[in-house]
Amino acid sequence: MAETEHPPKRVADSRVVLSTLMNPEHANPLGNVHGGVVMRLVDEAGGLAAMRHSRSPAVTVAIDSMTFEEPIYVGNVITLTAELTYTGRTSMEVRVRVEAEDPLSGIITFTNMAYLVYVAIDRQGRPRPVPALLAETPEEQLMFEQARERQQERKRRHEREQAFREQHAATERGQQDE
Repeated sequence: MAETEHPPKRVADSRVVLSTLMNPEHANPLGNVHGGVVMRLVDEAGGLAAMRHSRSPAVTVAIDSMTFEEPIYVGNVITLTAELTYTGRTSMEVRVRVEAEDPLSGIITFTNMAYLVYVAIDRQGRPRPVPALLAETPEEQLMFEQARERQQERKRRHEREQAFREQHAATERGQQDE
């Protein structure tokens, strides 16, 4: 096996579960936890799963989507479950599911879901290959196929945005020449 090749890894091999208590410093004046606090925790959990999978540093390159279904309140314990859904050559998509628990009643509420993309990097900060993802169960296989579609859409969106930036830059240069 070449130095850059890695054996495939199972989804369970890199799964991360983080739990933390939400305190007043995490909240807005209404007592709801700030979305930015949740986003930071989501990125931490997702980044840890990406590092576990690649066994290298990983940087966030995209937050593909993040939906907030229910508020999280001060006093809730939030649990973030991060797992890989897709791998490319150097990139990894991670799904992070967030639940809030009222520790006094035991009621657990699904609050949000996020999909993030990370790239594994080497010591020089350059992208490096990652192990393939083994999608073993029907649910994991479905998530992998859906993630592949999201990745293709991200590439198309990136190409459209790049073309727009190039067109905009050319227009700006043309105006400066006048």
